[in-house]
Amino acid sequence: MSLLLRSSAALTAILALGSQAIAAEQVTFGTNWLAQPEHGGFYQSVADGTYEACGLEVTIAQGGPQVNNRALLLAGKIEFHMGGNMLEAFSAVEQNIPVKVVAASFQKEPQVLMTHPGQGLDTWEELKNAEQFILGDAGFQSYYQYMITEYGFDASKRVPYTFNPAPFIANPKSAQQGYITSEPFAVEREGGFKPNLFLVADYGFDTYSTTIETMQATIDEKPEVVKCFVEGSIKGWYNYLYGDNSAANALIQKDNPDMSDEQIAFSIEKLKEYGIVDSGDTETMGIGAMTDERMASFYDKMVKSGVAKEGIDIKASYTLDYVNDGLGLNLKN
Repeated sequence: MSLLLRSSAALTAILALGSQAIAAEQVTFGTNWLAQPEHGGFYQSVADGTYEACGLEVTIAQGGPQVNNRALLLAGKIEFHMGGNMLEAFSAVEQNIPVKVVAASFQKEPQVLMTHPGQGLDTWEELKNAEQFILGDAGFQSYYQYMITEYGFDASKRVPYTFNPAPFIANPKSAQQGYITSEPFAVEREGGFKPNLFLVADYGFDTYSTTIETMQATIDEKPEVVKCFVEGSIKGWYNYLYGDNSAANALIQKDNPDMSDEQIAFSIEKLKEYGIVDSGDTETMGIGAMTDERMASFYDKMVKSGVAKEGIDIKASYTLDYVNDGLGLNLKN
């Protein structure tokens, strides 16, 4: 073989090895709860090879009662984490923790308050007349403080939520927290009625939710990995909501066998009906969209409600570099 041919063959081999190295880039995405349709876009891109197509091998690490994936992110054990709402990100800035939100999977936090129909609690204005509000600590300290400040709800009516709908079902004059995709389904099955649903996001609690978080060091050192993961996730959400999601649902049920077909169908229906993933800015900017104006709006409300401290540099909590360019709009059927 001539020197030229040998050199060409060597170069080809090196390029092939480089390609394999890129394809073998392994990252872990830690979720904030057990596998469910609310994580569907991520499972979709694992199932259909979207992440793999741009050079990532993604492992989804389930969250759950005994799992703290955010701590693993901070410790450098995983590359990406599913955040809750922006309050966590604001708090990270306050504590000088270099975490950045790089995309918002949900335009609306799925937090809902439920009431019994026909009990004089059928409108948002009537909701404050409930005898008791069954709320967890996190909800009471965040969106309910906003409801107190903005709408005059009563803090003394709060009773703790034990993640059991029985007290709510038993008291027709009560209101209970839940996720629009989850607790209403349980109430319908166990209580035999369809509750009134009040999505707190539709009444001004305008945080982004189910965010994608990563460390600033990952952005600095591997921006192409961040780009691939965010763009792959965006495409995954379009394909999950508007395409064939059967393979993703199979992966969800493999990770979480308690997730029934009926629950999955209910959750997807509510994600679409209430515009949790795809509404507002996403209609022109694409799923994952975030804006400075929306961030400032939410932060100002949280300061006014006493939930967040004044003076936080909230722009340090997120970046718009990976969203808002209309990616995936062509995938929407």
